Order: sequence, then C-alpha cells, then structure tokens
Amino acid sequence: MLKEPRPGRVKTRLGRDRGMTAAAWWFRHQSAALLRRLDDPRWNLILAVAPDHKGLTSRVWPAHLPRVPQGTGNLGDRMVRQLGQHPGPTCIIGADIPGIRSAHIAQAFKALGDHDAVFGPALDGGYWLVGLKHAPKPGLFANVRWSTEHALADSRATLRDARIATITTLADVDTAADLAQL
Repeated sequence: MLKEPRPGRVKTRLGRDRGMTAAAWWFRHQSAALLRRLDDPRWNLILAVAPDHKGLTSRVWPAHLPRVPQGTGNLGDRMVRQLGQHPGPTCIIGADIPGIRSAHIAQAFKALGDHDAVFGPALDGGYWLVGLKHAPKPGLFANVRWSTEHALADSRATLRDARIATITTLADVDTAADLAQL
C-alpha cells in the first residue's frame, strides 16, 4: 500500500521536520527501491495506490506492476478491502520501511502455512506487514488506534481465536528522528 509521493500528501510528519518536498522525495526513492527489491516471481506484487484515480494513472511506479485503488476509509478499512480482494494467502506492507527484503516476505508467506495471520512488528508499536491465510472476518481492525504505539496490539486483538505468527521487527520512517536512526 502506497501513496503517490506528492509534497504535503505523503510522509507529513517527516515533512514537518525536513520539509514536505524533501519528505516526498525521500518516499519516492524509498518506494522505488523497495519495489525493485520485492519484484519477485514467488508472489504477485500488486500496488494498492492512493489517491485512487491519480495513483492508478501515476507514472511514478513501474508500469508493469498492476495497481488497484485503496478506496475510502481509515487505514483498517483500506487494508481489509485489500485483504479481501485477493485470493489465497495475502500480505500487505507499507512502503516506508527501508529494511524490507524479499526474505522477509518469504518468511511471512511461510508463516501463513500453519498460521491464520502474520504480523511484522515495527519498533514504534505498529507493524510493517500484516498477512492473512484466508479472507478477513467481520470486525478485523475495528477500533484500532492507528499511528500509535497500540496499533499492533489493537490489531491482534481483532483476530480472536486466530493462530498468529510474528516475524522480524523492522523500523519504519515516520519522523526525522526515525530517518536519523537509520
């Protein structure tokens, strides 16, 4: 899931410290590098883009990668929509995690072999990956406190009775301090 890298529309917390143009520039180059690393024949890489119309027609991302609109709603609504649209085990990642490698994605899909769900935790209490073995059940991501240190715990709580795997913890970049730690 990614947003078109336009100043003031992407990485706004980073932009408050570094400037909106610099934040958009960082995200554009970070997401391009990520897509190159993760374009792998072991899975179908699909870009869930925002804003819907401009993201579908953007020339920023590789033309050979299929795109679908994220649609409306909060982050949970948009993730549930993506998890329900694609058959078989599905994983969703964000594009602001410089450490993601193909091996992490392979690890997540392997975990879904004997688990119902998988999370890749982020250092800040959120997560950089969520995956489901089957279509989402009603209530998934209801009442999650997004963009807080509670996001992972709240999300896990919506998967009652599910067998949940946890894979590698990685750092995401939301602020200038996050970027400096890399």
